[in-house]
Amino acid sequence: MLSVYDIRTEYRKNPIGIDVKNPRFSWKMESDRRNVLQQSYQIEVYAKPDGTERIWDSGRVKRDQSVHVAYGGPGLEPQRRYFFRVRITDHAGEASAWSDVQYFETGMGDPSRWQAEWITADAAEAASRQAMSPLLRKGFTLAEVPAAARVYVTALGLYELWINGQRVGDWRLTPGWTSFGHRLQYQTFDVTSLLRRGENVVGAVLGNGWYAGEIGWSQAKAFWGQQRALLLELHRVDGREPSLIVASDPTWSFRWGPIAFSEIYHGETYDARQAVDGWSNDNVSAEGWAAVQALDHPKEIVVAQENLPTRVTMTLPPVSRLRTPSGDDVIDFGQNLTGWVRLEVTAPAGTTIQLEHAEVLDQEGNFYVKNLRGARQTVVYIAKGTGEEVFEPHFTFQGFRYVRVSGYPGELPLQSVSACVVRSDLEETLSFSCSSPEVTQLQKNIVWGQRGNFVDVPTDCPQRDERLGWTGDAQVFIGTAAFNMNVAPFFAKWLRDLAVDQLPSQWCQVKRSRQ
Repeated sequence: MLSVYDIRTEYRKNPIGIDVKNPRFSWKMESDRRNVLQQSYQIEVYAKPDGTERIWDSGRVKRDQSVHVAYGGPGLEPQRRYFFRVRITDHAGEASAWSDVQYFETGMGDPSRWQAEWITADAAEAASRQAMSPLLRKGFTLAEVPAAARVYVTALGLYELWINGQRVGDWRLTPGWTSFGHRLQYQTFDVTSLLRRGENVVGAVLGNGWYAGEIGWSQAKAFWGQQRALLLELHRVDGREPSLIVASDPTWSFRWGPIAFSEIYHGETYDARQAVDGWSNDNVSAEGWAAVQALDHPKEIVVAQENLPTRVTMTLPPVSRLRTPSGDDVIDFGQNLTGWVRLEVTAPAGTTIQLEHAEVLDQEGNFYVKNLRGARQTVVYIAKGTGEEVFEPHFTFQGFRYVRVSGYPGELPLQSVSACVVRSDLEETLSFSCSSPEVTQLQKNIVWGQRGNFVDVPTDCPQRDERLGWTGDAQVFIGTAAFNMNVAPFFAKWLRDLAVDQLPSQWCQVKRSRQ
């Protein structure tokens, strides 16, 4: 029997928020016979999931192509879900049944459609508190909960988004790292289940990230810009009008939150005593909040998310505790990794717990950080003192195996910490084992290295004051990377950034070298 499976649109299964004008479809073929080849395909696209309101029919196309078959129908409308199915015939003339119905959903489309404004904390105050993270919020009322709602959001810097006291999605380090002067990805989230009838609140936390933070070993900050800002629109997409529910504008308010310091290289300081209970819910006091400011920044650079998100893909428990010759309390996770430590503690108010991160110990067995150069890789948590407290850093990540603990009264229990492994959530496409344990382990090490250095861009290292997307490292490894994981959307996004950053003189040199 012949069938079609693993159907994708632009590398993803049932994606939402895509702005490709002619999305490309891909699929795989399965048969109970051997040596079967595809002879033809047919794709149908509909406006309804029940197969009504057909928009495009490719007809039977005599071609063996099953990757990147482009949509060829009329122009797609923004913020709309489309449904499609595929069937094929093989070289022996056997026809498959229609595939299960799949869908894709368009995003904002043309940047001119954005009605929201860039908003930022008070510029004068923000300049003196650049290390701190502001909280932004907006209350709104719904007479009814939409049948479907989406939020389209991005930031200058990094952001975390909250609605009615719940974090939106599980993506980390959004909106990622792009060539911020030319391209800035926005993300689309289905937030239908987070909304409620009556009073609602949407809130965001902003961090420096790659945009306003330190990049490279020159200790230069704000390479792309100093003012962190938010751009957001929340829409109903159930066909009811008006579509726009709330947008970022000067009616929002802000205040400074508990993140006192946050940098990609250096870590984060979080004072839980300064946390604002209910800040992203409707029961928070207006005291301490001030009006945001509109920021004049182009929206033409905003593009839909192209690569896969950065996520926590696994957690690892510690394997042991070490008392070094110099007397340090060090926790060993048994494996170099990229990510951060999740902390669960009960401690008196004001207790300052410091976690320093390192990859190796020195020859004497002491904690070693000289290879980090200027990167401090230090997380500081100041306890609120109200029972068990759980903390993960927001806008930083570390490369480490060992964590030096100081400031905790007594000995921090091993069960109080776990390591969150963070990377671009790429599908792993290769598994390997052989009769040689050493060769099998070598491949495992290669995959682990890829996990640690694919954090939105292909980096050279995850620990020191570098972590840059050098093109030399990536061009050497890309062949292996493509065997290990589905890296197509990852590299497509990164190469578009490289293209817009390439200088005219460099382009001319490339052209001459090809002639």
